[in-house]
Amino acid sequence: MSQFIENLQYKIKTSSGSILLMLAKLFVGSVIGLTFALIGEQMAGFGTFGFILVIISTIVTYMRVARSWTFTHLGVFSLICVLLAVLLKMYIQVAPGA
Repeated sequence: MSQFIENLQYKIKTSSGSILLMLAKLFVGSVIGLTFALIGEQMAGFGTFGFILVIISTIVTYMRVARSWTFTHLGVFSLICVLLAVLLKMYIQVAPGA
């Protein structure tokens, strides 16, 4: 009985970790998809269908690329994305004629 309870606790621990990692990947993919969709909306002016299509296709592509990533890989990728976003924001603010 003790072995059964330990096995159950281990499976719950690994399952909850996997679900949390999947939700974190989904959140990061959603943020990237929303960013690309907003950029495309400003550049091309497509409608709601195109907006949703860009978000969904970006999420699916990101989930495919990040399939084998761990929390460490996800954290490093998120940090790089934030640093690039800050760099782009600084470039836009400093750009002449803006």
